[in-house]
Amino acid sequence: MLQRTSVPSGDPARSPVICVTGLRGFPHVMGGIESHCEELLPRIKTLWPDHRSVVLGRAPYLPEREGEHRGVEIIGIPCPRSQHFEAVVSTFLSVLSARKRGAGLIHIHAIGPGLLAPVARLLGLKVVVTHHGTDYHRAKWGLLARSALRAGEWLALNFADRVIAVSPSLAAQLRQSFPKRAETISYIPNGTSELPGDADPALILERLGIEEGNFLLAVARLVPEKGLHDLIDAYERSSCNAKLVIAGSADHESEYARELLARASDRVIFAGVQSRATLKCLYEHCALFVMPSYHEGLPIAALEAASCGARMLLSDIPANLDIGLDRANYFPVGDVEALTGRLNADCADFEIDHAGVRARFSWDKAAEDTLDVYRAALAERPATRRPSPSPGVVEA
Repeated sequence: MLQRTSVPSGDPARSPVICVTGLRGFPHVMGGIESHCEELLPRIKTLWPDHRSVVLGRAPYLPEREGEHRGVEIIGIPCPRSQHFEAVVSTFLSVLSARKRGAGLIHIHAIGPGLLAPVARLLGLKVVVTHHGTDYHRAKWGLLARSALRAGEWLALNFADRVIAVSPSLAAQLRQSFPKRAETISYIPNGTSELPGDADPALILERLGIEEGNFLLAVARLVPEKGLHDLIDAYERSSCNAKLVIAGSADHESEYARELLARASDRVIFAGVQSRATLKCLYEHCALFVMPSYHEGLPIAALEAASCGARMLLSDIPANLDIGLDRANYFPVGDVEALTGRLNADCADFEIDHAGVRARFSWDKAAEDTLDVYRAALAERPATRRPSPSPGVVEA
């Protein structure tokens, strides 16, 4: 239960402003970071009602230039809708906007936008960066983009006042790679969500042409690192009689997404982006939730599925293993033959301890811990910091 209302120490006497950037916006905007902020920021506002929480999102993804959601202001920052440039351009303009709005702290999400951490510090802002995962491992990025993302990670770790990692394996990796910054790194996981339940299951299932308990479900963007091509390959090779439903779309047009959509059939259904109420229905009524990803932070879709009581089968990447399911609920990432064998099994074999997952991953606890990070960052006095060496550089 959220109860705390005290103002963090170190805040100015006036109502403090905290700006948040690195995300497209919310509500009803597809993406893990977007869902993360939609769950987290209103809870922080409840804990600390005296502050102004301002999301500086990306105007092309928002229905209005200015809005409000559960006490959080949402401002659309103009930027190009471009896979390679929108994050950096929007974050740069957001940092300037935060300074103009008199923000005391800016919270940057993801390591791509983390490139702008030094700019925010130069403008006198306290900086918190949430590291959602090693995005330079995503298959969609080329060498230049991967190099930029690695630079963003390095700059974020060296210039942010505080860094949040969403999974324990990521936090451990960062502390090992940046030992001089280890004390500034906090592990704060995503939580399990209480999704809205105002959708009619019968209508949703009829619209998609599926039957209760007789479909497999994947929820993901149509990008290579989500491994949906492996899932379709395994499904088509299996003897599974249930249909396969894939909810999600691509952020940007791509050859991969077109090739994936071309595999649609009466048994492989691409449902597109769905509301959270519809997703709740799909999680609750599927025979099995499957996540074949090659890369995740701490997957919100999997936590949502767990909170809705779904049986689960996940690839064995570190972020998925961090959820802590039984070994039987994992398969070797990229192993289509192994995945085919799992899809041939009885879905009842993939039950999980739903109560245990909900107990380990709480948005209320995440909000309290994030507020503590804000308090620590706001209370710190400016100090000259010697950056850690760049990757591959050995200090004398």
